[in-house]
Amino acid sequence: MSFHQLPHSIQESLSKRSLLKVISGLNNFDKESVKKVARTAGIGGADLLDIACEPELVHLALENSGLPVCVSSVQPKLFPAAVDAGAQLIEIGNYDSFYPQGRIFEADEILALTSETRKLLPDIPLSVTVPHFLPLDQQALLALNLLDVGADLIQTEGGTSATPQHSGCLGLIEKAAPTIAAAHTIFQSFKNVGIEVPLICASGLSAVSAPMAISVGASGIGVGSAINRLKDEVAMVAAVRGLREALISSRHLITQSV
Repeated sequence: MSFHQLPHSIQESLSKRSLLKVISGLNNFDKESVKKVARTAGIGGADLLDIACEPELVHLALENSGLPVCVSSVQPKLFPAAVDAGAQLIEIGNYDSFYPQGRIFEADEILALTSETRKLLPDIPLSVTVPHFLPLDQQALLALNLLDVGADLIQTEGGTSATPQHSGCLGLIEKAAPTIAAAHTIFQSFKNVGIEVPLICASGLSAVSAPMAISVGASGIGVGSAINRLKDEVAMVAAVRGLREALISSRHLITQSV
């Protein structure tokens, strides 16, 4: 396990169940877009920046955010160059950008990608996303199997499968329901076998639903479109700060309930 190779700040945020990861997009190679996301993530108080796996983008993200950088890809051979450029965490997934193309990543393929990545980079912290289209019990089984082949963190997804029927807060909760359900199910499966592994809940989350993710067992959240779709950097910073405040509130609630 390479978890302890993570920056101390990330380990601390995970242990406090308050990690905030801002995602610019696995297939987003637009330098200006990544630069804008990096700046607003750093100013807004995020803990980690998740970008496409490209060395030049890693340099750009480090310079503009001041945050540790995670690179995401489904091509393990791309990871070493990004790590050499300064990425401190690598991730297989998430897969949201592939679904509109009809591209589906089955459990066996994800396990194979994880094994290949671990052989290439045995000492780099590795996060793997569990695909949302699998039934919840199969998501939990895949998560456990991923740990056996070298994953250090598990991430959930589900925003693309949600079709909110309402606007406002209720719609935001409906949007987040699939990934929160996955986080709950995987967390319980870990708990049942006595495993403590950081779990990141991502895709479809907002400041409204972030505390729910933490309440079901997530150690942190990953948010992309809720920030990236905003055109104005001031609004993007405000969105990041809103997520940070939501996580602080959820942490206080957890502390009071213990």
